[in-house]
Amino acid sequence: MIKASLDRTKGILHVRPSGPLGEDDFAMLSELADPYIAKKGELSGLMIEVERFPGWKNLAGMLDHFRFVRNHHRKIRRVALVSDARIGRIAERFARHFIAATVKRFPSGQAGEAKKWLIGDE
Repeated sequence: MIKASLDRTKGILHVRPSGPLGEDDFAMLSELADPYIAKKGELSGLMIEVERFPGWKNLAGMLDHFRFVRNHHRKIRRVALVSDARIGRIAERFARHFIAATVKRFPSGQAGEAKKWLIGDE
């Protein structure tokens, strides 16, 4: 399950996974992001706030997650991962090899700093 919102003034998609990820989650993210991308060309950033990686509901959820990344990673300038989870440190290094966006991890509680970085106000 994912809660998400799009800041249309800054071009930031804010995602908060809270349970196993399914097909409907990535359909919802596409419905939020795609019209904005069609109009503006890209998102300034994607902020993922997660306590721990929740896994997927099923194989279809995992495949839709990979499809979402494949279809969007060149249309997102920066990705901020806000998490203290061990997977966050690994994901920061691992993602650099597979996605075009710049990825940076922030400790939990620093969503404000992450947002500043996403919009370029470091």
